[in-house]
Amino acid sequence: MNWFLDLIKNPFLVTSVVAWFASQVLKVITHAIIYKEWDFKRFFGDGGMPSAHSATVSSLTVLMGIVHGFSSFQFAICLIFTIVVCRDAVGVRWETAKQAQILNELRSMLNDAETAEIKLKEFVGHNPVQVFAGLVLGTVVALVMSCVL
Repeated sequence: MNWFLDLIKNPFLVTSVVAWFASQVLKVITHAIIYKEWDFKRFFGDGGMPSAHSATVSSLTVLMGIVHGFSSFQFAICLIFTIVVCRDAVGVRWETAKQAQILNELRSMLNDAETAEIKLKEFVGHNPVQVFAGLVLGTVVALVMSCVL
């Protein structure tokens, strides 16, 4: 049980989880505003506004900079990790989402019984605004949590 107490006392882990949770709640709300329907499956889904990936890693990075200094190796490692994650979210994963949309449209035009039940996931990546919103959210969460923890 000590390992669990150690986990929930870790300010870096707690801050990252809070940022992820906040972004997922906001993702459900923004989805409801945009599509005029509540879809609570979005809470555990990828893609959408804001990016949970960027919020999670940026909160870790900012808190690491606050605690250990912005010239520390810990901050440098986290910053590189954040850049890679955000670049992947807006690059490869966003392109994958666009490809899934096109393939789903083609599949529906074919009206093929074999492929009728196959639907590729379209909420996979993020556009630059969604990633930026996640970065801002993660930064705000880290700043608030640095005062609380």
